[in-house]
Amino acid sequence: MATFKKPRISAKLKRTRKPKVVKAPADYGVRGAPINSNHPFYFGFMATAGALIALTVLKALASASQVFVLIVISLFFAIGLNPAVNYFVRRKIKRGYAVGIVVGTVLIFVGLFIWIAIPPLLDEINSFVNNAPQLVNDLRNNSFLNDLNTKYGFIDSLQVKVNAIIKDGAFVITAFGGVVGVGKAVISGVVAGLTILVLTLYFLSSLDNVVKIGLRFVPSSRRDRVTKLTKAIIDRTGSFVGGQAIIAAIAAVFILIMGLIISMPYTGPLAMFVLLCGFIPLIGHFIGMGVVTLVSLTDSPRTAIIALASYIIYVQVENYVITPRIMRRSLSLPGLVTIIAALLGTSLLGLVGGLLAVPIAAAVLLILDEVVFPRADNS
Repeated sequence: MATFKKPRISAKLKRTRKPKVVKAPADYGVRGAPINSNHPFYFGFMATAGALIALTVLKALASASQVFVLIVISLFFAIGLNPAVNYFVRRKIKRGYAVGIVVGTVLIFVGLFIWIAIPPLLDEINSFVNNAPQLVNDLRNNSFLNDLNTKYGFIDSLQVKVNAIIKDGAFVITAFGGVVGVGKAVISGVVAGLTILVLTLYFLSSLDNVVKIGLRFVPSSRRDRVTKLTKAIIDRTGSFVGGQAIIAAIAAVFILIMGLIISMPYTGPLAMFVLLCGFIPLIGHFIGMGVVTLVSLTDSPRTAIIALASYIIYVQVENYVITPRIMRRSLSLPGLVTIIAALLGTSLLGLVGGLLAVPIAAAVLLILDEVVFPRADNS
């Protein structure tokens, strides 16, 4: 039987090995006593440093507030369009193609709106501005208003102001604060629109990944429950956008039918304009009401009065009947909560606050129902 011997290491190789040199740790002196955190100077220094850091962060956030507003609007649009994207995804269409279909449909609608509604509306507004001095002068034909003008001269003052505003066709320039103001408004609007479009595309295409990354910050023991709550909040926000679209469509159909009955000029473009205004909470119908009344006034005062009265009646029906029922079904919100949330959001953050108030209220109620109230009942 063959045996294997352990190979011998020659003495020469043994002599060539050098012993390992262990470096002594660097001497940085003797460690001192810890800082006394109870000392008043320490407390004052840390409080001052914390206040300065907080003020710096708040100032930085305030300077970038417009960027945050665009991000929030884009995220809101992405969450609102996400149910439509998921509809195509469930039918075996890749998410990228589904995003393209949804966003392309929205852009086509916006393009049709600009092509159909904007030019005639601008023509009518321009015609109204040009006829404004004559309309003001016609107020003298009313005996009651003429007597008031004789005593107080309010028609004369109004006519002088109107003539000064529309002199030399400078109405739009005056409204925006000069030529520079018009240029800034146009450029800011175009840049903001493109930014929102690009951000919405990115959020839509990667919304699921963004949610997954955010949920990884949650402890694993609570991740499943937080995931379900997050998905429910996203679904409710999408339902809010869908419900708002239904409400806007109902308003547009009402304006179309009313315009055809009373022979209102440019009924189709005005209906599309009201459809767009329906997405603006609270103040949207005030804008639509003003435009509809002004355009109707170019036909006759009688048409304008009928259109204004009909619109006011519809707004009341929408606020107290249509909106609470649709929003209660889509967001499981009481009608009173819907109206109060929209009022508070608009007063705090304007248009953005009005857009976000109702879905945020729905999310808060969901968390209360699923987290806070069960703990209170079991305590």
